[in-house]
Amino acid sequence: MIDLTGRVAIVTGAGGGLGRAHALLLAKHGARVVVNDLGDAALAVTKEIIDSGGQARASMGSVTDNDFVQAMVNDTLDAWGSVDILVNNAGILRDKSFAKMELDDFRLVVEVHLMGAANCTKAVWEPMRKQGYGRIVMTTSSSGLYGNFGQANYAAAKMGLVGFMQTLAIEGEKYGIRVNCIAPTAATRMMEDILPQEQLSLLRPELVSPAVLALVSEQAPTRAIVCAGAGGFELAHITLTQGIHIGDKADCAETLLARWAEMVNRHDDFVPAQGFDQSKHELRKSGFEFPGGTAA
Repeated sequence: MIDLTGRVAIVTGAGGGLGRAHALLLAKHGARVVVNDLGDAALAVTKEIIDSGGQARASMGSVTDNDFVQAMVNDTLDAWGSVDILVNNAGILRDKSFAKMELDDFRLVVEVHLMGAANCTKAVWEPMRKQGYGRIVMTTSSSGLYGNFGQANYAAAKMGLVGFMQTLAIEGEKYGIRVNCIAPTAATRMMEDILPQEQLSLLRPELVSPAVLALVSEQAPTRAIVCAGAGGFELAHITLTQGIHIGDKADCAETLLARWAEMVNRHDDFVPAQGFDQSKHELRKSGFEFPGGTAA
């Protein structure tokens, strides 16, 4: 059984839905939980945890307010001595087709999801580096990974979190900080007119939370994109095909289109260990050799 006794966790957007489910499960497994959200919802979830015999503190404020976020982390360090776990869950929706979307709504969604996660992560990063331990979970989405009509702002923010995670996992590895993404699917008000109640009941938020528990445990992987919903769990990858080499030719673009099927062939596609691996891959096909071969 995963034991989080002695660990301190901050869960943002924890006043309801997925965040509440995450906070309750982490507390059940022994973590002391900071329940962050706007308004009284954070107080209600904090009381739930305490009434169940756990330890929790409410922290009411917006993740877009960097001063508030830093104060939340400082207060947690003063009260409990460390921050071991951060679950970046806070978010909002402003769904419209891009043609009808105001750029203010685009900026707001990116500010909450992406910059909110950056604010919280920045505040805990140095304490985690100093203690040599940390577990951070970013909440991405299939909308970011694969697109979804009417969610250009949300998708951009959610895919931004994947890139954020990829780089932080590299930078945090030598400090014992493991960073991952969760891509949840859970029943929301938006789905009420799309799916029947029988299916909605299977998409309960608490069926996603075990993946979060695994990703904040001592045994957690790093740089994983875990998809979860209705008790199912999958891993998403961003891969690179072996592709083709055309070289410096006048008709390069035309040749690229003519050989498109070869380029997209996914036989022997691989997951690059870092962004620079694309450059190495291209140069290798041009005739240069690098030690260690192509990442796989």
